[in-house]
Amino acid sequence: MTTTLGNEEQFGGGPLARIASLGHTALVVEVLFLVTSLPGLAVLVLLRQDPSNAPLAAACAIPLGPALSAALYALRHRGRDLADLHPAADFWRGYRMNALDVLRVWVPWLAGMTVVAVNLSHLDSAHVPGWWALPLVVIALAATLWVMNALVIASMFAFRARDTARLAVYFLIRTPSVPLGNAGLLALAAGITAYTSEAVLALLTVPLAAVLLRTAGPMTGLVEKEFTA
Repeated sequence: MTTTLGNEEQFGGGPLARIASLGHTALVVEVLFLVTSLPGLAVLVLLRQDPSNAPLAAACAIPLGPALSAALYALRHRGRDLADLHPAADFWRGYRMNALDVLRVWVPWLAGMTVVAVNLSHLDSAHVPGWWALPLVVIALAATLWVMNALVIASMFAFRARDTARLAVYFLIRTPSVPLGNAGLLALAAGITAYTSEAVLALLTVPLAAVLLRTAGPMTGLVEKEFTA
């Protein structure tokens, strides 16, 4: 009998043990996500929802990118051995490895979203036709679906930032099920925020990140198969 099987028998290998290990991983990753994003997240929750606060909101959201990336990394690398779970070590490893790469796609996206938000809130004063809001919303949605792809790729693989950006665009078309699923995830996140608050959304980071990983499965499988050695 292997060591892994022995450990599972010692600590329990049934459904309850697996649920407990999953709960342990989720709790640790959630706490570390909140710790690493707390400075910006606290201000975001307190900010009044006003277009004039868009630049400040974007600045506060900068820590969320590396924190979410680390959460994705920890969830992806969760071991099968119930007696050998190290979610905290996985989280910090992912944070150290991927923070800079993630920021190279996350910060430009935040800057773009700030520009779109400011433009949408000043259409009248800029004497821009009202219909111009539609293409701005489409651009914002496409950019958000792109950054979701880029965030997953940067969290799972070691590519240059420009290659990550190109792959994220490529897989918007190559795997249509991925952006479609991500659009549904965005709608769910928007609904949670609208009916509760940003704080509740932050507390649900781990289950939402798990859904993002599962939705991105076809993309990550092809990246690993076609673009890694």
